[in-house]
Amino acid sequence: MNSKGVVTHLTSIIVDDELHGRENLRVILEGYCNDVKVLGCAESVINAIEMVKVCHPDVVFLDINMPVLDGFDFLDEFRERDFLVVFVSAHEEFGIQAVKAGAIDYLLKPINVKELKQTVKKLLALKNKMVNSEPVPYESEQLVIPATHGFDLLEFDDLIRLEADGCYTTLVLKGGKRKIVSRTLKDFEDKLPKDLFFRVHKSHLINLKYIKEYSNLSGNFITMTDGSKVELSRRKAPEFLGRVKEVLKVI
Repeated sequence: MNSKGVVTHLTSIIVDDELHGRENLRVILEGYCNDVKVLGCAESVINAIEMVKVCHPDVVFLDINMPVLDGFDFLDEFRERDFLVVFVSAHEEFGIQAVKAGAIDYLLKPINVKELKQTVKKLLALKNKMVNSEPVPYESEQLVIPATHGFDLLEFDDLIRLEADGCYTTLVLKGGKRKIVSRTLKDFEDKLPKDLFFRVHKSHLINLKYIKEYSNLSGNFITMTDGSKVELSRRKAPEFLGRVKEVLKVI
């Protein structure tokens, strides 16, 4: 932590039953991530539990498939955690379970240096939020989106709006990016927080945070910060206006 109270470095331990896996991640961290210090490596969950109690790391890089006790067994020992968790695995199928367990990220072996750097950047941001007593956004502020390589994690804050297209939904993100997902808009409506997202039309779900303008001239339309115009159902208009006043503190 520097003189301004900002965390600039993280301490970590690596948990992996395979020597090559432990040493490979250590070498990559030491070579490419100068803001992460490796305090030690553990070859089993039992050793890792003791190491956490002694070293008090900021981050645990955790393998999943290990003999006797696995990565999820390790997390069961720390229901109340003051460290962040990143799963490192050669298997994609545990991604959803990892997110539900509170993991910050899920890195696939062999380790991609660029992805690891992005993870470290995220870890530093979250650690600073913890230090400043801000809530750490685990699964409650993220969406797990299926992808060809496994899954993507999207922060709620990155979503501007969602548009239905039959059994598919287009996610419109900050920065002009779009993702098409094989899920209905209703699926997303059920998962996203009601205090932030509102179904303004049968085909549109918007993030109230990114409303730029509302007009009831020649119909009801909402202009979003990305420039898109979304139709507001007449039936939904009274509820929408009430929600906007509540969330955005409209005078």
